[in-house]
Amino acid sequence: MARFKTRGLDATIKQMKQLGEMTGDAADKMLVAGASEVKKAWKKAADIHKLRLTDQMRDSIGYPKKPRDVNGVRTMDIYPQGVSTYTETKKGKRVERKKAIRNAEIAFINHYGTSRKPATHWVDTADDLAEEPTVEAMKAVWDEEMRKRGL
Repeated sequence: MARFKTRGLDATIKQMKQLGEMTGDAADKMLVAGASEVKKAWKKAADIHKLRLTDQMRDSIGYPKKPRDVNGVRTMDIYPQGVSTYTETKKGKRVERKKAIRNAEIAFINHYGTSRKPATHWVDTADDLAEEPTVEAMKAVWDEEMRKRGL
């Protein structure tokens, strides 16, 4: 009969249990850090594509304070919040809209376009801009969590 011996396996199992217990809190912190970077990228992409009619859509880009559970997966939704109540005339004068329009709808139209307005695909640009800084921010949070726990 074969014999199998290990050394240090108990310590490794203990560390794995510790990681499992702490990942919930650390994952939430990582999501918030990543969402912050994505928000910056969305605003930068809006500037690049000159989507600054009244700045209401650009300024409304945000995310909730805490991640939420969707089918067992922690998520953060990042998109333009609220409604736009102003627009500009062709002469550049700021006027109040007759009916408020959701900022997310304005973002959608700017991204995909209409029969009269060409698509900008600015969200794709934002995703490209956000990729590296988001990973770095989330990695920094993870590394800090590991340092706090001495791992």
